[in-house]
Amino acid sequence: MAQDKISMPSGGGGLMRYDSEQRSKIVLTPVTVVVLIIVVIFISMLLHTRGFGLF
Repeated sequence: MAQDKISMPSGGGGLMRYDSEQRSKIVLTPVTVVVLIIVVIFISMLLHTRGFGLF
């Protein structure tokens, strides 16, 4: 009966540690993302009024 025992691998049980992953060199804050979205919308609206509609 002792041989029917299932043991977990010794690497944390298959769980991933996110602290040990590589981090990106480009860091975007939420404020930067919102500003970029607003700029893209503004440029799209400007081009649309000039007759060069993107969408």
